[in-house]
Amino acid sequence: MASGTTPRLAARPRKEMIAETKAKLIAAARDAFARQGYAEASMDDFTAGAGLTRGALYHHFGDKKGLLLAVIMQIDAEMSDRLCEISARAETPWRGFVDECVAYIEMSLEPEIQRIMLLDGPAVLGDPSQWPNQSACIRTSTRSLQTLMDQGTIRPADAEATARLINGATLSAALWIASAEDPKAVSKKAVEAFLTLVSGLLVQR
Repeated sequence: MASGTTPRLAARPRKEMIAETKAKLIAAARDAFARQGYAEASMDDFTAGAGLTRGALYHHFGDKKGLLLAVIMQIDAEMSDRLCEISARAETPWRGFVDECVAYIEMSLEPEIQRIMLLDGPAVLGDPSQWPNQSACIRTSTRSLQTLMDQGTIRPADAEATARLINGATLSAALWIASAEDPKAVSKKAVEAFLTLVSGLLVQR
C-alpha cells in the first residue's frame, strides 16, 4: 500500500444495515409507547430519537400501527423466553405448565406490558386472540397438554380445545388486571380463580 493512503473500510452488508435500522426504530418506539402511550407518542419524536427519518419508518413498518405491532412482537418474544425459563425450573411438567400460566397473568402488572400489550395493543390492533403470535402459543400449549394427558396427569380431552380455553382464560385475566383500578388486588383474585379452574383437569389419585 502506498505511503499516506487510507485503507478502505469494507462496506457493511445491506441486511445488517437494515436490521440495525429496524432495531433502532423499534427501541425508540418501544420507549415512547411505554412512557407516553400509543396515542401521544409522536413519530417525529421516535424517529429523531433513533437518528432516522419518517421515510425509514414508512419503508420498514408501513406506519405507526405497523411499528406498534413490531414492538408487541418483540415484547411477546421476551415474555415467551421468560415463561419457558419459569416452566423449566418446575419440579414436574404439570407444575411447570401451571407456573407458566400464572406468570403470564402476573406479568400484566408490569407497566410496559400493561400499557403496550394489554391497553394500547388491543385498542389499536384489535382482539389479541387474533394476533399473529397467538397461533404459536396455542400450538405450544396443545403439545404440553397432550403430553400431560398421555402421561395420565390430567383428564383426557381434546388438547387443542383445552389449550384454547386456558389461553382465553389467561388472556382475559390479563386484560382485566390491566384495566382495573386496583391491578394488584384483581391479579390476586384472578390467580386464585385460575388455580381452582385448572385443578379440575387433574386425574384424581
